[in-house]
Amino acid sequence: MDKNTATGLVLIFLLMIGWFYYTMPSEEELALQRQEQAIQDSLAIVEQQRQDSLAALDSTVQDEPIGPTYREQPDRNAVPESGIFSTTEQFQEERIIVNTPLYTVEFTNKGAGPSSFQLKKYDTWDGQPVQLIRDTTRSAYNVGFLSTENYNVETQNIIFESLNNESSIQINEGGSREIQYRLTVEGGRQLLYTYTLNGDSYEIDFEVQFIGLKDYVVGNAVDFGWTSPLNFTEKDKVQDALVTSAYVYTGGELENVKLTEAGRSEPTFNGQVDWVATKTKFFTQLIKPQSPTEAALITAEVTGETDNPDTKHLYTSSIRTDIGSEGTASFRMYLGPMKYKELKQVDEHAYDMVDVGWSWLRWFSDPFVRFLVIPFFEFMSGAIGSVGLAIIIFAAGVKLVLSPLTFKSYKSMAAMRELQPQLKEVQEKYKDNPQKQQQETMKLYKKNKVNPLGGCLPNLLQFPILITLWRYFQNSILIRQEEFLWAADLSAPDYILELPFSIPFLGDQLAGFVLFMTAAMVVQSKLTGGMSGGGGGSNPMADQMKILQYIFPIMLLFIFNNFASGLSLYYLVFNVLSIIQQFFINRSIHNAKEATAS
Repeated sequence: MDKNTATGLVLIFLLMIGWFYYTMPSEEELALQRQEQAIQDSLAIVEQQRQDSLAALDSTVQDEPIGPTYREQPDRNAVPESGIFSTTEQFQEERIIVNTPLYTVEFTNKGAGPSSFQLKKYDTWDGQPVQLIRDTTRSAYNVGFLSTENYNVETQNIIFESLNNESSIQINEGGSREIQYRLTVEGGRQLLYTYTLNGDSYEIDFEVQFIGLKDYVVGNAVDFGWTSPLNFTEKDKVQDALVTSAYVYTGGELENVKLTEAGRSEPTFNGQVDWVATKTKFFTQLIKPQSPTEAALITAEVTGETDNPDTKHLYTSSIRTDIGSEGTASFRMYLGPMKYKELKQVDEHAYDMVDVGWSWLRWFSDPFVRFLVIPFFEFMSGAIGSVGLAIIIFAAGVKLVLSPLTFKSYKSMAAMRELQPQLKEVQEKYKDNPQKQQQETMKLYKKNKVNPLGGCLPNLLQFPILITLWRYFQNSILIRQEEFLWAADLSAPDYILELPFSIPFLGDQLAGFVLFMTAAMVVQSKLTGGMSGGGGGSNPMADQMKILQYIFPIMLLFIFNNFASGLSLYYLVFNVLSIIQQFFINRSIHNAKEATAS
């Protein structure tokens, strides 16, 4: 072995030693890995027990279908072994109904939490009160942890002792009440739950106290989460499912967990977590910890094709948080509509879950929606009592604000039409010299003070407003179940014609406002001289542009037909006002041309 080879091997050896030392986990990381491994081992044991129970049930009841796996057990009364956290007292299942001006919630001592949550001011598409909780047999909230006895404790499966004597509680506006449950284990140690409800808010405060039990929890950390998927509330379940997902706000960024095909995912987000949530199109549940956190855990499951209305979209969320020095962990919860003012009281970024446009445009969309659109509609709908009229007034206001840009665009397009004959002469004259042709064309533009991009730039400046409203009106609860003319719900399509057959991407029904919007766009295209910017003529390019002025509105018919009718109403009004504006602009240009000629 020569000297160079030996030196190389020594250097490689030293690099490997350095790499191993650099990548070697610290003692804290090793301890955390051991804790995670213990949790995974316990979960594997619980999962194996569940699978064995499913197999036993399947062998005895062949015809009974097995439901989804989100916390549903074959024997719903069975309580898994929990060591010292298994209560020696036998309590009957008890329920407490709490009424507030905003909702009716039913608490159960099976899991010590809410098993039903009905909103009073919101109905489903068929007129039933919105029920947020899908699994109503036990608490939708669960506290889970690994005990020092190596038991995976899920309090959702334990029957607690209720400390409230009433079976029915009324909370008026401005009032508040506490609902308490207790689990007493050996040695007098206790697990105490305290829920605080307010009569004028969708928020619920929750505190769990480990009295004499803190040292029995591995790592002094618990997982607190919402284990019941939210119910769908809209008639079109496919559209509702498209925006159903889970969210985690951590590190100053909003993380969205959404499955676009059948499958299951269980992502974990480590570190400090501000809040977690699951939502449907218009409703959400959110958990915001008041204690330091270690991670957020999301479970997402889609059982079939996403365009199948029978497919189940199951999302749950939980937070792993530390137990304080006094053995307490605290949380703020929100269960209710996706309304800006209510969500803002919980967290400044909670309303970020509402889609108001593409991420690169949110610098504009967020303030535009929060400080202009929402206040306008809340004021106008209360003042005139009609969201439909508010949409018309809003469209007129937007058109008025954008009219200087629109006028400049139309004026530039008209000027370009006037130059078409001279531009054609330049093209013919210098057809063999492209460089000279370009120079003469620019001279012609400069001489007549025409900007060839003048017709495009004003439209580009309107783009952020138009795209924001396009996204927001499809997801805003402000227009949900609001009637206008023949539309029974402005957040849903206003179908007025039923076809004898189904057309791909369009469906078997036609929406009213979309049909009128399409007709208005055709008229507008003819007034502006087609999408080519004018010029007329019989050249092939002009003929293609004339065809496009009909194809583009038809394309939008396919796109908008199954969208919210409030969105179609807005664009219908906007296009009608554009037609009126274009008519007067064309007439003024024509009069000016005649005056110049005379």
